[in-house]
Amino acid sequence: MNQYETVFILNPVLSDDQVKETVKKYEDILVSGGAKMISKEDWGLKKLSYAIQNKKSGFYHLMEYTVPGEVINELELAYRRDERVMRYLTVRLDKHAIAWAERRRIRDKQKS
Repeated sequence: MNQYETVFILNPVLSDDQVKETVKKYEDILVSGGAKMISKEDWGLKKLSYAIQNKKSGFYHLMEYTVPGEVINELELAYRRDERVMRYLTVRLDKHAIAWAERRRIRDKQKS
């Protein structure tokens, strides 16, 4: 199993409950595919560098997990079909990126 990281941007007109429901939906897709969630981060409402679908902001979310590669296709298909998702990016992490992500999580915990 490979380790992946996905960042996705949700439509800013969604309510807090709708955002939580959407994030839970994608987490359930991963878990049902055999994923082990490593971390989830809610980065909140952020201004976009450029307008996407005439929106100037969006709710950012990051999920880090290990999963078989076949599940990624199912996850990205769900992102493409969901009108609440404005953009997404999934990357497979190599050993250097895994180490960096671990250091980032530790640093963020110390700040809190």
